[in-house]
Parts: sequence; C-alpha cells; structure tokens
Amino acid sequence: MKFKSLTVYLLASSIFLLCLLSILKIMSTLQGIDFTNLNISQNFILGICLSLGLLVVGNKLNHFIKIFSFTSVFTIFYLYINESAPIWYYISVFIVILFFSHKVKNYNLNYLKEDFVSEKIIFDFITLFGIIFFAFVILFPFYIMLVTSFKTQIALLVNPLDFSLDFKKDLSDLFKSYFVIFDTYNFGRYILISSLVSIGTVIITLMFAIPAAYAVARLNFFGKTFLSSSILIIYMFPAIVLVIPLYTVFSQLGLRNSVVGLLIVYTATTLPVAIYMLQGYFKSIPKEIEDAGIMDGHSWFGIILKIIIPLSLPAIASVALYVFMIAWNEFLFSLMFLDNPKSFTLSRAIQYLTGDAETPRQYLMAGSVIVTLPVLIIFIYFEKYLVSGLTAGSVKG
Repeated sequence: MKFKSLTVYLLASSIFLLCLLSILKIMSTLQGIDFTNLNISQNFILGICLSLGLLVVGNKLNHFIKIFSFTSVFTIFYLYINESAPIWYYISVFIVILFFSHKVKNYNLNYLKEDFVSEKIIFDFITLFGIIFFAFVILFPFYIMLVTSFKTQIALLVNPLDFSLDFKKDLSDLFKSYFVIFDTYNFGRYILISSLVSIGTVIITLMFAIPAAYAVARLNFFGKTFLSSSILIIYMFPAIVLVIPLYTVFSQLGLRNSVVGLLIVYTATTLPVAIYMLQGYFKSIPKEIEDAGIMDGHSWFGIILKIIIPLSLPAIASVALYVFMIAWNEFLFSLMFLDNPKSFTLSRAIQYLTGDAETPRQYLMAGSVIVTLPVLIIFIYFEKYLVSGLTAGSVKG
C-alpha cells in the first residue's frame, strides 16, 4: 500500500465528512438550535478514525453490517464530543454518517495499491462535494421559501430571520397561507390557466416539430442545409427585442389577455429547439427500418406515426418536458400580454401580488412554492426519459 494514497484518502474523506457535518450544523441553527462552535478539530479526527476503520475492515464483513455498525458507533462518538441537541438532529447526524460510509465502501487496502489512485480519490471526493454544494445552493432558497410560507404575519414581523418550523402547530394553522391564496387570491384559476397554456404548448409544438424534424433529418429539399444550420437563429435575438413588436401586433389582432395569444408566442419560441433536438435523434434511427416500412406499404405519414414516434418516445418525452417547463415558468411575455387578472398565469399572478404592498410575504412564498413544485415533481419523474432521450440509437443487432 502506498503511503501517499493512504494519506490522500484519509485527508480527502475526513474533509468531506467535516464539510457534511458542518453544513448540517449550520442548517440546524436555522431551526433554533444554538450551537457555540463547529467542533472542527474533533470532527476532523472523527472522520480520520471512521475512514481508517472502514478501510481496514474492507470486505471482511458483510456490507450492510459493516456500514450500519460503523455508523452507529461513530454517531455515538459524535454525540459525545459535540453539544446536546434535539433527537431529530441526532437522527440527521446518523443519516449523514451513513451516507458517508456508503460512499467510501469501495475503498480498501488493495485499491490503494493501484496506480494513479491518489488522483482518482481526489477527483471522486471533489465531484461528490461539488454535487452536494450545488444541491445546497439550489435547495436552500427553496427551503427559505417553503419555511416562510408556513409562518404567520406576526412571526415574520417579530423575527424575519427566524427560519425554524414549529411542528407543534395544527395542520390548518401550518398551511393557512395555502388555504388563503386559493380562497382569497383565486390561485386555483391561475393554476388552471397555466396548465392549459403549458399542456397546449406541448401538444401544438410536438404536432409541428415531429414532422418538421423528420423532414430535416430524412427528406431532400431545396434549402435543407440552410434550414438545418439556421434553425436556432431566433435565439440570437433577446426576448425583450421581440416582445415590443409582438405587443403591437397582438394588440391590433385582439390577442392580448387571451390564452390563444400565449399559445402562439410560446409555440413560436419553443418550436425551433424542439425541431433541433428531435432531428438529431431521428438521424440516429437506421434508415433500413423505414425502408422496411415502405415495403410494407406505409406512407410517409404512416412511417412517422407507426415507426418513428414509437422508437423516439424518450426523445419526444425530453422535448415535451423542456417545452412544458419553458411554458410553465415563462414570465416576460405573460407580463406584457396579460393585463386582466382573470387571464393571469401563475408567474404573472405572483408578480401582480408582489406589486401590492399589502400582500403578506407568507402568501407570496406560498404562491411561489405552488409555481415551483409541479415542475420539480414532473422533472424528477421524467428524469429517466430526459437522460435516455439524449442517447441516440434504436437498433441492437
């Protein structure tokens, strides 16, 4: 075993665990726990001992028994050398150490003898820390938004920086802001309008994008090269440049304050990238499959409907998710084209309420959570399609 590899492993793993425990302790202060220090030196030594113990044991014990045993023992050590805290904090420490033990399970004495293992270890822990850091940066504002939505107006006035949650409150009191924005601010209507606009944009965009992408990928016609290379040229122009002439045209056509107007604009802005994404996938489908379809008597429309679409479902799902997210979160065009509160989308409604100084902050945060959650849930559910949609190929021989 190389001494350099062992040193790098112990330092990298200990620093990584120290960062995890420090982040947990900092986040716990938002829940009202008054910690006096981070106990950096003690937690660093704890990390070295845990990493060394897992390394020495290696594969001598069952994986589950090893991880659970080390996690339990070192959680007790951590609680002994740190300050007292509520039970939920101890459970969180256990989960953090369990996560750490699982991540270093593949490191053993034989692995440290390999060439360039020091560089691999550093890269592994930097990657892990980067993922956790960016997840923290992204999720922390959402956490603040979520906690604020559960507060009362009095609590926010007394201590605006108190981000703790009182779980002793009744559910009706905890979710009061959500009941109010639906009853008083008519958020149910805004959700319906945003859903209609977003789903409608997805359907219309795919109706045009699929045949257009197939034409660019398979058919030969005049101007194909220029069209294929300039299909994304619309994105060279900022949306603010397009919104003024569109506002004038839509006003003259009577399309302002209407769902139809938004559908036209959203389809026009998402169609180019949808065509670009789909035509790249269509090109990866072997032409022999289409030739077989022609020999079976299918028309071009039949080939698209019965061969191309079924083989391209991952790519189509990816495009649908992208278009839905754009339409759901879009703000600039809805701000310019919608003046009547009865026609507002969710993002426009949030801006409208923000401009009212009398609207309590917890109601704004509750509305923001409602805007964010659907896209987050849909993205998590369809993430597998989004990943597979980026991989080309459909024939396995």
